[in-house]
Amino acid sequence: MTDLLPWLIFAGLVAGMLALDLGVFHRDAHAVSRREALAWSAAWIGLALAFNAGVVFFRGGEAGVEWVTGYLIEKSLSVDNVFVFLLIFSAFAVPPAYQHRVLFWGILGAVIMRAVLIAAAGFLIHTLHVVIYLFGAFLIFTGIKFLRDQEHAPDLEKNRFVRLARRLFPVTARYEGQKFFLRREGVLYATPLFLVLVLVESTDLVFAVDSIPAIYAVTSDPFIVFTSNIFAILGLRALYFVLAGYLGGLRFLKPALAAILVFVGTKMLLVDLYKVPSLASLGVIVSILAVALLASWRWPKPAAAPAAEAAHGH
Repeated sequence: MTDLLPWLIFAGLVAGMLALDLGVFHRDAHAVSRREALAWSAAWIGLALAFNAGVVFFRGGEAGVEWVTGYLIEKSLSVDNVFVFLLIFSAFAVPPAYQHRVLFWGILGAVIMRAVLIAAAGFLIHTLHVVIYLFGAFLIFTGIKFLRDQEHAPDLEKNRFVRLARRLFPVTARYEGQKFFLRREGVLYATPLFLVLVLVESTDLVFAVDSIPAIYAVTSDPFIVFTSNIFAILGLRALYFVLAGYLGGLRFLKPALAAILVFVGTKMLLVDLYKVPSLASLGVIVSILAVALLASWRWPKPAAAPAAEAAHGH
């Protein structure tokens, strides 16, 4: 029971915050202002830091460093997720008032998917040690691929999950408020908002395949892996509304994310030869992000930020 208590506390905290978010603060559909998003983002980051303080208190400083490193890795990689959300919402003209609802249920689905994938990855690493080398090589490959890929909105018609949803349900011609489904003459229809939700979920599944092995490069403790990952994901909605108008100006974001993936991938490949200290890993990741942000501020991408603002409707 003692081992189960931290999991129960974490589950209760997450459930309570999600219920407060959707049931109280966002019961009625409205466009989320940047000020509101900043407040929610600060709340999620504050909760994460408080939870990490608990990890340090009960498990020690080493576990605390591992937790914050995993959280920072997931948080930085999720910025790329945010950019894809912006492209999806712009491409399919999702009204700003309905975007929070899509992201709320999208993040809730992502939490469930992450739990399954984290458990599966942990099982593979503990039973087949060679898998850690495969994960390392995969992360290095993904990091290099990050530099070559161009961002574009996922195609709604080519997505396999969306095509499956279309086969299961007839789809209305237009958005029907913030509804995902509605019934007409006894027939259950899906709305285009549900198809966007499916697209967001499938996109997050792709990102999870990258990020989960990256956190296992930091620690093999399932509690630290899961809670740091989920805290980063829970703050993703607020992060989207904070950064949506500014992402175009982050000129060196992609190289920074690529460098982080290559670093953690290399760390996994060297695990049996040299274990990089947790504090050193945290220092490297913070340094990469700091250099990318400073370089983006010092050498901004010409005319990129106005384009991003226009796409977000500002």
